[in-house]
Amino acid sequence: MANLTRFEPLHEIISLREAMDRLFNDAFTRPLSLVPDSRQPLVDIYQTKDEIVVKATVPGVKPEDIDVSITNDLLTIKGEFKEEKKIEEATYTLQEHQYGKFERALPLPVPVKTADAKATYKDGVLTLYLPKVEEVRPKTIKVNVK
Repeated sequence: MANLTRFEPLHEIISLREAMDRLFNDAFTRPLSLVPDSRQPLVDIYQTKDEIVVKATVPGVKPEDIDVSITNDLLTIKGEFKEEKKIEEATYTLQEHQYGKFERALPLPVPVKTADAKATYKDGVLTLYLPKVEEVRPKTIKVNVK
């Protein structure tokens, strides 16, 4: 006797959609291991009324090994993740840390006063405080009603 299976078109459509999602995800994303000489630090940028704050995660990099520059409206953070020392007689089971130079260029949303910029480094996080120029700061005008 033959077994009958109920046809469920919705299930087939969902399976096709999941297959297409996997195809596109695999095609347009690439693992960091394909870029051995470059590693991008993770960055958060937010604005307050008076300044732009940039936080970049650069664990294991000494503050003196980080180069920050601003040209026009482009902030550039450069550095290098250095390997402490390679153990020659060891066989690695797993090695996920990436070493090498990094450079991250970020457009700034508004002009800043580079002469008054400040930077701090704590627990592997570089924080930049970039004051906005006077023209872009919000101004409050009081209106007196008579």
